[in-house]
Amino acid sequence: MKMKKWLTPVLGLALIVSPVTGAYAAETTPTVKTPASDLRATFDYLLSEHYALAVDTMIKTYDGNKAAPEAAKALDQNAKDMEPAIASIYGEEGGKQFEAIFAPHNAATDDYAKAVKDGDKTAQDAATKEVDKFVNDMAAFLSTATGGKLPEAGAKQALAEHEADVQQVFDQYVAKDYEGAYKTYLAGFEQIFGAGKAISGAIVAQNPDKFNNTKPDTAAADLRSALTMLGSEHFALATLSMEKGYDGDPDYDYVNWAQDQNTAAFKAAFTSIYGADAGNQFEKLWTTNHINAQADLAAATAAKNTDNEQKDKTRLTNTFANDFGNFLATATDGNLPAKDAIAALTQHETTVTDTFNKYVSADYAGSYASYREGYKLMSGIGENLGGAIVTQFPDKFSDKMPTSMPNTGMGGEQTNHSLALWIGLSAIILAGAGFIIFRQQKQQRR
Repeated sequence: MKMKKWLTPVLGLALIVSPVTGAYAAETTPTVKTPASDLRATFDYLLSEHYALAVDTMIKTYDGNKAAPEAAKALDQNAKDMEPAIASIYGEEGGKQFEAIFAPHNAATDDYAKAVKDGDKTAQDAATKEVDKFVNDMAAFLSTATGGKLPEAGAKQALAEHEADVQQVFDQYVAKDYEGAYKTYLAGFEQIFGAGKAISGAIVAQNPDKFNNTKPDTAAADLRSALTMLGSEHFALATLSMEKGYDGDPDYDYVNWAQDQNTAAFKAAFTSIYGADAGNQFEKLWTTNHINAQADLAAATAAKNTDNEQKDKTRLTNTFANDFGNFLATATDGNLPAKDAIAALTQHETTVTDTFNKYVSADYAGSYASYREGYKLMSGIGENLGGAIVTQFPDKFSDKMPTSMPNTGMGGEQTNHSLALWIGLSAIILAGAGFIIFRQQKQQRR
């Protein structure tokens, strides 16, 4: 596994549009990487980045943050990046139709934030109507494009739910209900990954031959998506937290609370696969020279303490990357080589610190370029870590109920119950709020 494999763009459009040679043996050998799971990963990445950037843009716009215009540009570029993914399946005209519907709703959410800031109720109502129009038009487009495999009523309900999540995060933020805002933020992150699963499922069901009769909802694909979700959520929260800490914003402690929830979910995932001792090891490594170091770096930068700044950067890009990379190599029994894990983690921390440093120096365009690079990287990490785990335990991801878990040497008891917990966690994260199976009430991690 080479470093470039971690950094390969998610949009493997040639894979989507070209006939695939070689059989996947009806996926009897579980793998995280198939034409269908790659399609799902494309939507996971782009839709979740859209969600994170939409919330970020609205908050920065309301706060009058000088980075807001570049946040909006990053959001617009994300929409443009979706067009080739759609066009690769439904043709150039389909891609153009998609962008023509999708792009205006980004402007509407920004307009809503500006209207709230200005106290302009008429403009608020106009922006809300534009978002409602987007929900109706996009639901009709998706249903028509997929030949009804994605029902219009279901798509409409889920799109409305996504938009409600975005607006609720913002409205709670404006009302200074920061705890509520970040609870909603986490719930919205889970919802959007359910969207990626459902859209890819509908497209694959419509065009099974194009995806070599593989499926996007296998146990291995679910693992890949779940790890990508947790990693992407971590990246978005880490960069936001460091900026909030540097600026001394009043919601800083609540962003850190959200990071704690993300850490707890990651710990549950490691515990479910490798046992309680491994989960505890994960938590210690993840927090000491990682989450805590990010907070310390933001504080040192705000205090202009250059010595501590350098020490904290070293903790992130050297100490944490090496310690956690070796932990992952041990946990996966070498299926994820230490050198590759360390290289990827170093790259991750570099994008986090670059995003922050450029923000501090008011290079907002550069900051969002680093942000987008770092956000995309998390998809590769989800693929490669998930792939290592599936390679390690192939019989546990064969979409059949396992009989036992092997001894991994991580100090925990591997049982049926452990894997069942992981499968349950994946189900909560990935299927609780999809386009076809809808939440009756929001699932919020507490």
